[in-house]
Amino acid sequence: MIKEITNNVEWDEFVTSHGGHPLQLWGWGELKSLHNWHVHRVIVEQKGVIGGAQILTRPVPGVGKAIAYIPRGPVIGKDMDELLTEIAEYARTSLRAMVVTIEPHLEQTDRTTFPKGWRRSSNHILLSHTLLLDLTKTEEELLADIPRKRRYDIRKSTENVHEIREATTPSDIDKCLQLYHHTAERAGFKLHSDQYYRDIAAKLGPASRLIAVWNETGEPIAMTWLAVTPAVAFELYGGIDEEGTKLRANFALKWHCITEMKREGVREYDFNGLLNDGISTFKRNFASHENELVGTWDYPLSSLYYLWEKALPLAKWGARTLGKIRGRS
Repeated sequence: MIKEITNNVEWDEFVTSHGGHPLQLWGWGELKSLHNWHVHRVIVEQKGVIGGAQILTRPVPGVGKAIAYIPRGPVIGKDMDELLTEIAEYARTSLRAMVVTIEPHLEQTDRTTFPKGWRRSSNHILLSHTLLLDLTKTEEELLADIPRKRRYDIRKSTENVHEIREATTPSDIDKCLQLYHHTAERAGFKLHSDQYYRDIAAKLGPASRLIAVWNETGEPIAMTWLAVTPAVAFELYGGIDEEGTKLRANFALKWHCITEMKREGVREYDFNGLLNDGISTFKRNFASHENELVGTWDYPLSSLYYLWEKALPLAKWGARTLGKIRGRS
């Protein structure tokens, strides 16, 4: 049985009590609803709750159908196979979707196959190759997995930076956005509008954690933006300027974020993807391992899906919201 949830407290209690990802929180759906998506939240019950999903939909022009996307979901309870079957049927009948796409927060070691009808897709939005830190380990264990030279960088940069604290006021956030613009210009990646980032802070509320290194004049020189549930701290964006680079402030900041999330009882730290670039090279300094999630999976619900997939593979997700906009720390 499908139960639609319209109460934010009820939904977030469901997500957090079932180990859900921050991109399944009510506030993330509200954010996306302000920026060209529709949001639907459902719980699947069958002798108790077996799971649920925050489903984002966007209409496909001219065909009377929509695409349905579940970022870092569904939220899994007792039976994932039955959960996926029920969600696909709901998307077909209630959402008039031509396809459901999921990108679960599951490692390949946890799940290698999906029920009949689901197919792996190469049109990803979130990266499946990433780095996950187990924050249930001790700080000593986490440090031991970092190369000795990088442990030195962490210690030295922590000594050299003036202050590390959260951006909590509109003025703080705007200063961090200026830093982020500077980073994007140097690195050559595209950004959302400033309002989009302000909406993250407003809609996610306490689950939005923008942490920065600040210099003596009160200006941020490095920043990391996290979305957080008790299960996962997920990096959204990050930036650094020339002063921060000179002080290697990103080492102090990253270690601060990791240890702060651990102190708050968060169980896992997700670096949000690894590529063959300088940003990912920096991320790889914080562990000797890498992780592979199960990736992107589609459930076609209409013959139109196959035409859509062939004719418009690059435009399948419109702006490919988290794919093309690469502002990651």
